[in-house]
Amino acid sequence: MTRPMRVVLLAGGGGGAKLAAGLAALVPTIELCVVANTGDDFEHLGLLICPDFDSVLYSLAKQLDTKKGWGRDGETWHVLGELTALGGPDWFGVGDRDLALHLLRNSMIHKGYDLSRVAAELCGHFDIRPTRVVPASDQPVRTVLTTTEGQLDFQDYFVGRRCQPEVISIDYVGVDDATPSMGLTAFAREGIDAVIVAPSNPLLSIEPILRITGMPALLSDADQIVAVSPLIDGQANKGPLAKIMVELGRQPTSAGWAELVDTQHPNFVNHWIFDIQDQRHADRFAGSPQTTACMNTLMNDEGAATALARAIIQALLSTNRQGCA
Repeated sequence: MTRPMRVVLLAGGGGGAKLAAGLAALVPTIELCVVANTGDDFEHLGLLICPDFDSVLYSLAKQLDTKKGWGRDGETWHVLGELTALGGPDWFGVGDRDLALHLLRNSMIHKGYDLSRVAAELCGHFDIRPTRVVPASDQPVRTVLTTTEGQLDFQDYFVGRRCQPEVISIDYVGVDDATPSMGLTAFAREGIDAVIVAPSNPLLSIEPILRITGMPALLSDADQIVAVSPLIDGQANKGPLAKIMVELGRQPTSAGWAELVDTQHPNFVNHWIFDIQDQRHADRFAGSPQTTACMNTLMNDEGAATALARAIIQALLSTNRQGCA
């Protein structure tokens, strides 16, 4: 390839933020556009908050609180303390530095900026270019879970109830009226060589992206589409994926994850990546038109994330091999 591989990463949660940083370390040998899930977005204290976008942004700027997996490093909590003292809603922890970003975002929205333009401005402020981070859509999409305690918006379920209620079904409100963001379509106009589905929760982070009207068609123009399993030996590194899969009648394994994605979007993915501990699950795809590879997918530090990113790109350049290495 005479030019850098143009890569789109679908990202949400901690796994998406980590792999985004790993791939960004390969720039300029690749051109990277990270598509952040917007299904988690919500209004709090009158401000639009975009948790997945912000986590990717902080990760790329090396300002993410890696111990918590969210928020900014070196955060202070004076505003939240005052809010608590005043009897305000303090269930969602917004730090002072994080709050500054939310205020800036909302000031731009009040000026008439769409989310793509806001994203471009923030990428400039955080000096992460040439890597782009874009919202999945400029129109609102919200993940709503039907649970044994009734309908819960994503943040109410995830933060407010700490994922305790049993999940019965999941809806993605607004996807029928949403379209891929201007930021993503601008990148796509110059061509997409590969789409990488991050090891993010497929139901809470990836599906709100892929359900957007026109999104699968836009991404299917890519030469290759690879998905990285968020499960290792039946467990997610963080988050409620295994629990939700069981509640929805799915096997919480890498093979179960691949079958779930393939059921929701038949033949969309043509390369599956499993962790080295899950070779038995990869073997189930032997002989299928979809290729498989096994890698160390546990990104417990920056070096591991970069190593995984490099291995994925190498696998995409050598797609005629199938099996685990």
